[in-house]
Order: sequence, then C-alpha cells, then structure tokens
Amino acid sequence: MSVRRDDLQALLQELIREGGNLWTADACGITRQGTQIPALTHRDAYVSVTDKHRILVIGGLSGDERDVTAVERVASVYAESEAMQAGIAMSFVLSGNPDGLEIDSSTDNGAGGDPTTGYPPVDNFFLDANNPESRYLWRWAIFMAPDAVLEVVSGEVTRWEASDPVGAIGRSLNADSIEPADSMLAALAVGQPSGLGTIPTFRITVSLNQIDTEVGRFLANIAELTAPTKSPARLKLDSRRDRSPLDVARLLADKYGYTLDPLVYTQGVAISGRLRVAELDGTQPSTASDVASLVEPFASNIESTLQDAGGQHLAGLVWCEEMASATGDPRYESLLLGAANLFLGRPLGDPPPVCDHDYRTEDMFFAGAVLGRAFKITGNAQYIDVLARFLLGGDVQQPDGLFWHADDVPFFWGRGNGFAAMGFAETLTYMDDGHPLRSALLSAHKSHLDALRGRQHRSGMLIQLLDDPGSYHEHTVTSMVGYAVARGLRLGWLDESYRGFAESLWNAASERVDDDGGLVDGCGGTGPQVDARAYLDRPATFGFDDRTGNLALWFAVEMERLSRV
Repeated sequence: MSVRRDDLQALLQELIREGGNLWTADACGITRQGTQIPALTHRDAYVSVTDKHRILVIGGLSGDERDVTAVERVASVYAESEAMQAGIAMSFVLSGNPDGLEIDSSTDNGAGGDPTTGYPPVDNFFLDANNPESRYLWRWAIFMAPDAVLEVVSGEVTRWEASDPVGAIGRSLNADSIEPADSMLAALAVGQPSGLGTIPTFRITVSLNQIDTEVGRFLANIAELTAPTKSPARLKLDSRRDRSPLDVARLLADKYGYTLDPLVYTQGVAISGRLRVAELDGTQPSTASDVASLVEPFASNIESTLQDAGGQHLAGLVWCEEMASATGDPRYESLLLGAANLFLGRPLGDPPPVCDHDYRTEDMFFAGAVLGRAFKITGNAQYIDVLARFLLGGDVQQPDGLFWHADDVPFFWGRGNGFAAMGFAETLTYMDDGHPLRSALLSAHKSHLDALRGRQHRSGMLIQLLDDPGSYHEHTVTSMVGYAVARGLRLGWLDESYRGFAESLWNAASERVDDDGGLVDGCGGTGPQVDARAYLDRPATFGFDDRTGNLALWFAVEMERLSRV
C-alpha cells in the first residue's frame, strides 16, 4: 500500500485503535512546511518506574514510503502480541521525514536538508532553515531516554547494525558497527548527548516479509535481560529528578541573581530567588548584605531608576519587598511604591500606563509583580483594584481557557500563558479573600490551569505553541505554570486535585536543569509575532540563560515551600 504524507495521521489513528490503550498520538517535531512529525508514545515511556524495557522505534528518516510501511508493520506486530507488551514498552516515530514522502528524491526533506545525517545537531534549535527535523528528533529522543533506539529500514538484504556490535545483543544479531558516524544512531551512542548520557542503538535493514522474524529476534534478546537495563541517558534523568527542590534551588541560586544590568525582570526575579533560598536556609542576613551592594545604584537613585521604565523593567524590582523585610531599609519600599504608582492613572480595566495597549500577557505578570506587593505594603486598595480590573479586562482569555498572546495576537504562546498564570497567582497571593473580584479571578485562573493541564505533554512539559503538538518542549512556561500551581496549593486556593499537575511539571522541569545550572530549551525574548511560524522559529536557549534560570529558581523555591506545609 502506498503511504504519502497526508496518510500519516490516519495511519497513526489506525495503530492507536489496534493497540487499545498502549499509545497516545504524539508529534516529535515540525518540518519547515509545517508538517507534524507523527509519533506513538507508549503509556510507560516517561514514567519514572516501570518493569518494562523501553524501546523507541524510528522509521522513515529517508522519506522512503517503504521505510514507513516497515515501521508500521513493527508497530502492528507489537500491538497484536500480549507477550511482547508484557515486558516491553515500544514507542514509535512513524516517519521522521514526512515531507520527504512527497518528493521521492533520495533523502531530501524538501527544504534542502537530509534528516538521515548531521548528528549531533549544533545550534539553531529549532529554527534551522534546512534540517529542523534533525533538531526536533534529537532532543525528543534524548529526553524520552529509552533503554534503546531501533531504526527500521526497508531493504532486500537483511543487515543488523549496533552501537556496540561486540556486546551480547550485537553478537547475537551478528551486527556490524553503525554507519555513518554522523547518523542519529551513531551520535546517540557516544559522549553526553544534550548533556545526558548515551543510548544504545540498533538498525535493522530488512525486507517486509522478514520483519516479523528479525524484530522477534531482537525483542527476544531484549527480553532475556533479567530486568530493564536503563540507558545512561535515563540514569542521568533519574539522578536529576531525585534531587530535592531545595537542592535545585541552591544550585540555581549559585548561578543566577548576581547581576542587574539592565534593570529587568529576567534578572530581578533571580535576585528575589536568591533571597528566598537564603530564607529557607537561614542565611538571609549575609545574602541580603550581598544583594544590598548589588542594588545600591537603584535604591540610591530612585528617580533615575524609574525614569522611562517599562513594565518589564519595573518587574525587575520584585526583590524590593524581600529586601525591605530583611534589612528594614525604607528605600526599598519607596522604590517599589514609586514603581507601582507608574501603573496608576488610567480608567479601571484599561491597560496601565506602563503596559502595552493590547493586553499582552507579559503585562499581567509585570503588573502583578509590582501592584500586589504595593498593596501588601500600604493596604491601599487602589493598587489591587487596578491590578484585578486589568487582569479581567480585554479579550485575551479564550473560551477554552487559554490565553492569546495579546487581544490582537491570536496565538497560544507557551510563555505568554505562563505570564498569565503567574500574573493571576501573584494577584491572588496579595488580594484579600473578601475582595469582590476574587471569585472572578479565581474562576478565570482555574479555567486557565485546567486548559493547560489538558495540553500538557506526557513527559510533563508544556510546549512552545500550546495548540501545535510538534512544537518544542519549552522550559519557561513549564516553570511558570508550575510556580503558579504550587503557590495555589500552598496558599489554599487550589485543592489537592492539582497536586499531581504540580509534581509532573516539577519532575519535567528538574530533569532539564543540569548540575551547573544550565537549562534545556528556554524560548528567547519574544514580542507579539505575526504568525505561528515566527513563534516556532524563536530560538531555544540551551545552557546558561537568565530568563529560564530565574523562573526555574522561583519554581524550585515554591516547590520546596509547598513540601514544608
């Protein structure tokens, strides 16, 4: 049967029906033409503990429809075999080069790229103009961290290749070494891919009438192992997840929060995070003294600090409340109130003067970070009223609960929804229980969180475009929503039904924080964009990043606080 690109989603659904509840439909990337890279994710693919061997099967990197047919056959054999299912959890990428199915031109993907080579990909995550498939597939496979990866290729002569041809399974299969050296399978098996560990890999080139026999041989070898043998990549993720929130908060506080140039939320939140960690550790006096030196230019020059400042700059003063509490220095409250007053002066419900006119979700957090604290300090209801009316104004939240980026920007950007979640959480933190708008705010907030929970990837991550399943797993929105949920649980406006959501977000985010404070795939600075492609092409930062690090730090602290309730 001929398989073309437009047949892939129907094929995916047919296999899901065959497998019952084995799999969920997934997508592991998006091509330059906007095609989803289809996948089947096993229900045990991301769980922390399983008694099954986890195998990821990849096909169709070549764009050859025969390869897609071959991997479809493997999936069908697995779906029909209860014996296989009892000990093995198989996930599938049906076609790693779906656009290549349309052009029938060797391994070309239609954009000048070749998804069969060029591994490990370097830079341009995930906006590579020629070969985005390699970047999506690489990161998705590594952070699934299966026990092994098997590529299935159609061919008349049966040939096995293995990353360890002299190992027990490689010898049993009479496997050759994997070629070429820059193939995905070869690259997964050396070094520390994406900062994790290696994954054993295998490739079978086989005719359709030999697939059942050869894959059966492979799985029999896997099944002979006395217990699932976790890949080094999975062991690294396990070790990261085993750290406590306080462990993660401490390592992030060692790396972030030591600069404030310029005054901006991406650095100010980290300073606040350092102070919060110090409070948890009982070391606040020394940390506050160090922070005082860092922020002295702002505290001693309030007028110039606030001159021409926008919301993103004023939100960089979130540490003022904590510094006022830690030191008793009145200048910090004066600085915060000066910032808060810049949000006043327009009719209730309109965007405040320092916010953009189009009800951008960024401003929900920027306003919440400043006005809520000003209300706490002064008890002046004007601050909280302006904030509440602003959050409920505009037409940004949609009937499904998610937020557009702005009232004229109809895209469900991940971090945009993170800003909204944090803006509501900050507001509810400071608002009196009896405030007349609290009920409306809480209703909108829960509707939003419920919608986000419904969009959460099985890994626990949230993604760059919430309605585009193949978009990359994005760290900042995961941390921001996690922070909002953990805060709500701790302070009591969310019930225990949200705890699993918070914990799954935390597990996913913490797996993507390395022991040096580097993080995985935080979207770069992003204003309102003209189309979905522009959001998909925003660069994803890997490693040290102020923006991602400060939000992960706040999330870690909030999870630690929640654990102490």
